Amino acid sequence: MSMFSTGILVLTSPLHTLPLRIAPVLSSAAQLVERTLYVHLHPGLNLGSGSQPRPVFIPPVVDLSTVISRLYSNAANVCGHLDVRVLLTNVHAQSAACNGNQAIPNCPFPTPQSLSHSPEVVLTDFPLQDPGQSHQVKQCLQRYTGRCYVCSPSLHSELLYPQIMKLQEKEEGLKEPEEKAKPLETYSDVVVGGTFDRLHGAHRTLLNISCLLADRRFLIGVCDQAMLKKKVLKELIQPYSLRVQKLEEFLQDVKPSLNVEIVPLDDPFGASIVDPLLQCIVVSEETRKGGEAVNKKRAENGLPALILHEIQLLKDAHHTEIEEEKISSSSLRSRLLGTLLTPPKDTSHLPPFPYVIGLTGGSGSGKSSIARQLEALGAVRIDCDKLGHEVYQPGTAAYHRVLEEFGSDLLNEDKTINRRALGKKVFGNQERLKALTDIVWPEIALLVKSIISQAREEGKQVCVVDAAVLLEASWTDMVHEVWVTVIPEEEAVTRITERDGVTKEEALRRLQSQWSNSKQVEHANVVLSTLWQPEVTRKQVLKAWDLLQKRLQKRQQAQ
Repeated sequence: MSMFSTGILVLTSPLHTLPLRIAPVLSSAAQLVERTLYVHLHPGLNLGSGSQPRPVFIPPVVDLSTVISRLYSNAANVCGHLDVRVLLTNVHAQSAACNGNQAIPNCPFPTPQSLSHSPEVVLTDFPLQDPGQSHQVKQCLQRYTGRCYVCSPSLHSELLYPQIMKLQEKEEGLKEPEEKAKPLETYSDVVVGGTFDRLHGAHRTLLNISCLLADRRFLIGVCDQAMLKKKVLKELIQPYSLRVQKLEEFLQDVKPSLNVEIVPLDDPFGASIVDPLLQCIVVSEETRKGGEAVNKKRAENGLPALILHEIQLLKDAHHTEIEEEKISSSSLRSRLLGTLLTPPKDTSHLPPFPYVIGLTGGSGSGKSSIARQLEALGAVRIDCDKLGHEVYQPGTAAYHRVLEEFGSDLLNEDKTINRRALGKKVFGNQERLKALTDIVWPEIALLVKSIISQAREEGKQVCVVDAAVLLEASWTDMVHEVWVTVIPEEEAVTRITERDGVTKEEALRRLQSQWSNSKQVEHANVVLSTLWQPEVTRKQVLKAWDLLQKRLQKRQQAQ
């Protein structure tokens, strides 16, 4: 069966039966669509009557918000690789469907809506009563979809059969709802806040339901700078500009008629406590208290309270022992550890083997323990800290140059250089420190290159250069990939004080003299973290090693 990059799923089941169908329908759709799956809701759409149906407005009802939550929850469980987007252009209260004083016709698509990704296939859950109808229904589906959205000229159509008999048996037990669907109260101006890192199912639920509630304007506060400091693996959070771009694209697809405003959020409240036009704030179970705090501040500012519309958290069926039970960005970031985040730069100036990993990280980050694990897996470990001691030994080129530059009063009785005394001479003096590193770093680099050459002669496949100053010393031209280990600053301070017996102030000074985690991650191909238990680190290292072996295998095949 052909695979398509982007598809539209037209759901025709009544809202009260749809929850039963969502998981199997999504599972079937995932066998045909690889990247983006748009979902268009038209309960009761009849594709088999022989006459061509037209798109109509469907009213916002409570059941619809339930279906949206179920869609994203099931999508996370059964087709997590798909970018699922529930489209709401055709969702509108009939009484509100007007333009000025003039009512607009009952058609939400005066012209076909453009989507960010052009759909190549349209799918539906519409159940065939007669197999002979198949061709007619497919044609009808194609024409209907073409009236709603700009699609590929060669749009394919597919009818899904998600365990249809089993579903029909279950649905027979479902009675038609006795009461008319309960309308969902909507508001002129709606606000939400969040980090919105790597848009996932929980974000999409929050955004979709907010779009459902908002008639005119949707204000979104996106966490920036100060609001990111306490986030897990904050170094892996996407840049603010990228998060905003992804939000804008998603919302333009979902509800293009909405006036969307996205602003940076540098405190927990932002515009929500000063904007008089806002009527509703959408919260989850865990952020409800934040919504209540917003209302307290609004009262202090003489503004009316916002309606708190609460949505449920989505459970993450795939969470591990270090991840939250809910779907969250921090869990997604933890899953990036050990994976290739950015492809390696051109290293054609280096021999292809041994493949050299440059491993670096701040003091206390667990870099050396990871290097030893990689050594146990078969890599040649090159300990630059150890080599740093060697270049100071009497008789070496660096030894004589250091004495010339900094004086013979550095010598111990046995003629070795007193590293502590040397440290005092360069501490806090960038010019003197550079004079020292200009002498020492090139000598260490020569030793590293020599060990790599020896490993090549011995037929070794991988070397790991364990170097705290890999990036500062510009040694990246010696390696094929850069791997960085990160832990939060407060954890690093705790480890340094326990390990080296120094004060917190001294530990902090040491960290602040090094490149920040964020700056190092900018240069990283792979990121690792020893923040959790040793077993968690071991799994990360194994993942990174296994993925590396696959990359090396591809290189060999290409050569």
